[in-house]
Amino acid sequence: MKKQFEGAFPVLITPMHEDYSVNYDGMKENVQYYLDQKAAGIVIVGSTGEFASLDEAEKKQIVELVGPMVKDTDTKLLVGIADERTSKVIEYAKHAEDNHADGLLLINSFYQTPTEEEAFHQFKDVNDVVTKPIMMYNNPFTANIDLENETIYKIDKELDKVQYIKESSGDIRKVRAIADNTDLVLFCGSDDLAFESFVQGATGWVSVAANIAPNSAAKLYELVKAGKYDEAKALNKDLLPLCEFLEDSGKYVQIVKKAMDLKGLNGGPSRKPRLGLDEEEVSQLKSLMEKLD
Repeated sequence: MKKQFEGAFPVLITPMHEDYSVNYDGMKENVQYYLDQKAAGIVIVGSTGEFASLDEAEKKQIVELVGPMVKDTDTKLLVGIADERTSKVIEYAKHAEDNHADGLLLINSFYQTPTEEEAFHQFKDVNDVVTKPIMMYNNPFTANIDLENETIYKIDKELDKVQYIKESSGDIRKVRAIADNTDLVLFCGSDDLAFESFVQGATGWVSVAANIAPNSAAKLYELVKAGKYDEAKALNKDLLPLCEFLEDSGKYVQIVKKAMDLKGLNGGPSRKPRLGLDEEEVSQLKSLMEKLD
């Protein structure tokens, strides 16, 4: 299988005005920034994009805005299509395909705590009606289940459109098992395990940190790919504090939004119940950003 998606893909925030309405002009400016940085890919309407806090019209307007911007570039566009209802997932998938998505990011039903069989069939139902590749998203922290290895193997074997996996369990043994036992193209989904995931065979990274330090994130993958492990370890040492801050704080959306504001781009507030950063967290973020690009 052709490995079309590769490298660091920042998963973008949804910028907002002070009244919590979506800042579409700001979204356009942010996307152009990552295109100018030659990002390998971008992800929209994902967890970092507050997809669960957006209404249907907002999600679709974001896709309709970003799709045409990316379609004639070398940057790949992944669109999050998650919903509790499979029928709505399919609707979002077809809308994304109609608006120049290169791939579809799908997590299983995240509230209903599906069985392994139900999770499989949700992926199958989408697989059977789409034309673009699907990136399966395994994240037990937000979806209430950690997809079993055997389920992942079955999806890989039986569902032809599911060609990628964003692995976010935080278990490097699972990363190794997927790399060794499937043909799925493996993307790291745990920011604090990027280096280790690359060493185990991941060829991509759906990255929160890449919003803040897109060049450093991209370089980390390229160094490992080139076998320059000492340089990669040194860069990872600089990146890791930011990655751990994002993973451990519980405020990864707010951190990225503040970072975008600090970079002179567009962040703004997060929709409640998310609250903003306190002064100590802002100070910590500024310190972490100083040595990264």
